[in-house]
Amino acid sequence: MDQNVLIGIVIVIALLVVAGLWLSMRRRRTETLREKFGQDEYDRTLEGAGDRSAAEAALAEREKRVEALEIRRLSADEQARFAGEWREVKAVFVDSPIEAVLHADRMLATMMKTVGYPMADFDRRFEDLTVNHGDVARHYRAAHEIAARHNTGTPASTEDLRQAMKHYEALYDHLGTGAEAAAPAASTARSVGGTDMDGDGHRDTLRPGDDGHVTTSGTDMDRDGHPDTLRPGDDGHVTTTGTDLDRDGHPDTLRPNDDGSVLRQDDDRYRL
Repeated sequence: MDQNVLIGIVIVIALLVVAGLWLSMRRRRTETLREKFGQDEYDRTLEGAGDRSAAEAALAEREKRVEALEIRRLSADEQARFAGEWREVKAVFVDSPIEAVLHADRMLATMMKTVGYPMADFDRRFEDLTVNHGDVARHYRAAHEIAARHNTGTPASTEDLRQAMKHYEALYDHLGTGAEAAAPAASTARSVGGTDMDGDGHRDTLRPGDDGHVTTSGTDMDRDGHPDTLRPGDDGHVTTTGTDLDRDGHPDTLRPNDDGSVLRQDDDRYRL
């Protein structure tokens, strides 16, 4: 075979391999972005950008922008202030639903600025939320669209305004509980399927710490008003910090049992 022909075949094969790798990488990138932002937001961005490359570049830029933000929890004073204002908003809804909805929209924009989001227009705030909190962002957008329709001369029904308040409340709860600041560490939290140690009707959520402790969210077995902190041991036992079910003045040591129960060190049984 002629050497030039052979070289040409090799070049064609190499180009095909490179093209295949590029297509594979692009497909993987698309799948990653769709999973992160959700199909609805991916499609909305695609529609606005006009083509897939521009849309995916915009989503990637959005991620970088949010990574640079310093999002924090509300202080105790800020939580109390916003909680009081939110109660006022809900009270106003009884006599003036549209006034309550518009107030809620302004208040939540202020809350987002307080925790670290830049003071920008709604679209920017919404886009920033979609990076780590797609579900909450969708609530925010749905509520804002109802308020915006009213402002443009299309009166919203009382039921529409009630739905807007529910959507706004999802964002209020998210910001007020500090879930926003906890987002970077969310991958370390684990909701334990079927496990409800304190019997409050909610599954336990565990967050491992660098010190070997596991802090629980909403789990308070001894009803002392503080979340339980657990330290797993090499022997299969779990030592609790501040949890004293039998009120003997000593932290409890728990051992998992095969039948779905927990045995305390003195062999008293506590059903999960």
